[in-house]
Amino acid sequence: MSVDVELRHLRAFASVARHRSFSRAAEELLITQPALSRTIAQLEGTLSVRLLDRSSRHVELTDTGAEFLVHVERVLAALDQALAAASHRVTLRLGFSWLLPDPWAQQTVGRFEESTGATVALTRIDDPLQALRQHTLDIAVVRGDVEAPIFDVPRGARTLHLFDEPRIAVCSEHSDLTRFDHLDWADVRHWTLVVNMVSGTTGPWSWPVGRRPDRIIETSNYDEWLESVAANRGIGIVPEVARRRTQHPAVRFVPLTDAPPSPVTLVHLPDAQRTLVRRFLEAAVETAAK
Repeated sequence: MSVDVELRHLRAFASVARHRSFSRAAEELLITQPALSRTIAQLEGTLSVRLLDRSSRHVELTDTGAEFLVHVERVLAALDQALAAASHRVTLRLGFSWLLPDPWAQQTVGRFEESTGATVALTRIDDPLQALRQHTLDIAVVRGDVEAPIFDVPRGARTLHLFDEPRIAVCSEHSDLTRFDHLDWADVRHWTLVVNMVSGTTGPWSWPVGRRPDRIIETSNYDEWLESVAANRGIGIVPEVARRRTQHPAVRFVPLTDAPPSPVTLVHLPDAQRTLVRRFLEAAVETAAK
């Protein structure tokens, strides 16, 4: 008899059985709860058995489900061992346009490499989404709203929002802004704004039409952006991590009030090294939650 059961069915069942909860299992698997429910229903329909009892307040295993779980866990453990044996030769390519969020990046990479035996190759590139589209990256770290027109997310790509970062203003040591103890988000429009038009986190698209900065200086990468700010061509708005990580004697940082946070998102294509990508996303979510 041919039984059309896929690995995703087994992982979904094992996760629900382990957590005794569809919502917590969905979080672990990085899918929606309705999608998880459909997967479990497909598995039960294919096997023509009831594996989970949903009648009680908490999800419970049926007798058949408990027996099935023993075999599923054995299969998944054997598969993970096989993957671990082969993964020491495998590299996951992670791309970013400028400073990686810390300590999230270091902890996530360490957690992933320790649990899989695989290696993460870090690639600094001006346009990680374009590299993702060309399949020279497996995962891209994107700062800023991925729905903004500046970001050309590849068709079919999947996104995972991790967390938000506070923003801060940056200016030249010779800028008049250095005389202020803070800058309000609504007042940014009165200053010339230097924008990285390829992978910047803040640009005219960050404000509603009619409230956008009047004067824009366009650059095409982080280094051009930083040197333009240092040369007092305008001010910049970046995630606050830049204050700790940017070493430039000619720039100063000014607190920014009432600014919306800057999202940090992972973007990947569904056909790229599925197992390793899934394991990295799991590590990324676990680290972000701490």
